[in-house]
Amino acid sequence: METRDRIVRSAAKLFLTRSYQSVGVVDLCAVADVRKGSFYHFFPSKAALAKAVVDLHAAELDRQLTAAGDDDPGARLYAVVDAVTVIQTGFEKRFGAVVGCPFGNLAAELSTTDAELREHVAGVFTRWEGTLAQACRHAAEHGVLRDGVDPDRLAHMILAQVQGLILLAKVTAAPAAEITAGLRTLLAATVREEA
Repeated sequence: METRDRIVRSAAKLFLTRSYQSVGVVDLCAVADVRKGSFYHFFPSKAALAKAVVDLHAAELDRQLTAAGDDDPGARLYAVVDAVTVIQTGFEKRFGAVVGCPFGNLAAELSTTDAELREHVAGVFTRWEGTLAQACRHAAEHGVLRDGVDPDRLAHMILAQVQGLILLAKVTAAPAAEITAGLRTLLAATVREEA
C-alpha cells in the first residue's frame, strides 16, 4: 500500500473510532507508520487529510450503490438499503459496534468550526441525495411509489432516515441490523406492495 493511501486509511479508522478533533498528526503518523515529513508531503493540513478521508468513504458508497444497482425501479430503491447495510455491518464487524456514518460524524463535529470541510461533506450529501432522487423519480415513473409520494421528498427522507438510524444505533449500541430494519420500514410505507 502506498504511503498516501496508508495515511488516508489510518485516518479513516481513527476518525471513525475516535473523532477528528481528538486525533492529532502525531497520532496519525504513528498509526500509519510514517514520519511527520511524509504526512506533510501529501497533506498540507489535517483538514486536507479529512477531505481525502471523506472522498475515500464517498467512493466506497458510490461503489456499493453501483454494485447493488438494478434496472428494476423497486430493486434500485432497496439497493440503497443493501449498500448502507453492507457498509454499516462491515464497520460493526471490524470495530465491534456501529461507529457511525463517516459523513455524519464529521458533519456533526465540524459544521460550526470548519466551513471548508463542512462544505466538502455537504457536497457528498448533495450528490448522494441526487442519486437517491434519480432512483425515486425512476420508481415514480414506473408506478412503484404509492400515490401521493413525492420522489424528491422521499429521497430527502431516505437520506435523513439513514443518518438518523445510524446515529441512534451508534449512541444506543444497537446492532447494524436495526438500521436495515428501519430503512426497510420506510420503503415499505412508500413503495407499492407489488413492487
